[in-house]
Amino acid sequence: MNFDTDAWLQFIQDNWVIVAIAIVAIFIVMKLVKTVLKWILVAAIVIGIVTYGGISVDEIKEVGTKVTDELGAIGSKVSEELKQQAFKAMSGEASEATYVDNADGSYSIKSTSIELTGIPNSGEVTVKFHGQSLGTLKMEDAVREFVVKARASAK
Repeated sequence: MNFDTDAWLQFIQDNWVIVAIAIVAIFIVMKLVKTVLKWILVAAIVIGIVTYGGISVDEIKEVGTKVTDELGAIGSKVSEELKQQAFKAMSGEASEATYVDNADGSYSIKSTSIELTGIPNSGEVTVKFHGQSLGTLKMEDAVREFVVKARASAK
C-alpha cells in the first residue's frame, strides 16, 4: 500500500460519502460500546478504509501507467507508418522533385507530398510528409536514393 498524500486526498474527494459514513460509524461505536470490542470495531473500520483506499489508489496508478504505455506504443506505430508512407512516396516522386541549393550551404528538396532539408555530407536530413514533421532521418536507402534522383533531375 502506498501512503502518497496527493493520492489519498484524491481518494477522499472521490469517496467522501464512504469516508463520512466511516467517521460517523466510528463515533457511534465510541459512544455506544464501552468495552474492548469498541476498539476492535474502530480498528476494523479504519483498516477497512485504509485497505479500500490503498487498493483504489494503487489501481489508479497502475491504470495510468498502462494508458501511458499504450499511448506511447500507438504513437510509435503511427510514426513508423508515416515513415513507411513517406519512403513509398519518395520512390514515386523523386523524378518530379525540385532540388534547391540554399545560400547557407544546405539544400531543400520539395515534391508533391515531401519536403526534405539537409546539409551535404552530414548524413542526416529533416523530413516533412504532407506538412507533418517526421524528424531527422539518416541518409540511408530510400532517403539517399530520393536525394540522388532529385539532384540528378535538377541538373
